[in-house]
Amino acid sequence: MRSFTGKRYWLVGASAGLGEALAHKLSEAGAEVIVSARGKDQLQKVVADLGAPSSYVTVDVSDAADVACAAAEVGEVDGYVHLAGVYWPLAAQDWDGDKVAAMLDINMTGMARVLGHVVPRMVKRDAGHIVITSSLTGFRGLPGSIGYTASKAAAMSLAECMECDLRNTGVDVQVANPGFIKTQLTDKNDFNMPFIMEPEEAAQIMFDHMRSGGFKRSFPTLFSLVFRGSQFLPDWLYFRIFGR
Repeated sequence: MRSFTGKRYWLVGASAGLGEALAHKLSEAGAEVIVSARGKDQLQKVVADLGAPSSYVTVDVSDAADVACAAAEVGEVDGYVHLAGVYWPLAAQDWDGDKVAAMLDINMTGMARVLGHVVPRMVKRDAGHIVITSSLTGFRGLPGSIGYTASKAAAMSLAECMECDLRNTGVDVQVANPGFIKTQLTDKNDFNMPFIMEPEEAAQIMFDHMRSGGFKRSFPTLFSLVFRGSQFLPDWLYFRIFGR
């Protein structure tokens, strides 16, 4: 069972929702938490609620120079959790180039920008803990999710590649694939969202996963079976079921 006492954890995308709830879990477990996002005011509120020794550093993951400055300010960390993301429900028939590019850039390339500073330091020390937040949508293409699902599939694949390379080293890699979580992002959806979770519930599952040391956690468990099972369906049947 992993211990967080006295460890420094950097959470990017922790100004609200799942990230904020997870920051509280880690802080309560004895970790020093550094929270990051673009908005200074909300980060200040999170840190005030967490109390010492937490702190915040603003970062825009779409800006390479800003990421470099934030990483330098944060310094060495024992753990890194990536939760930043943007989302718009979008079908191919309603393609919006700017929104698609934003989802791919922030949800995937932005993560790679931060990891470009975090991973080499951990590899050099042969010690560290990296947690990537993907999504159940990352298992297979879905209707009305142009951009977002692709970014989450890429995030899941990146985590798997990192695990292949780092599994026999001192750097631990994990990926969490949550389903629907009640946040400002899912408030944009106008369809039924089965098994939707409150941020605190999802954060507890994710925190337990981080303590366990296993590589991948897809949740809620029952709902995840639909997505994991879909990988075994032949294309003609999958698209007949899930296609519009």
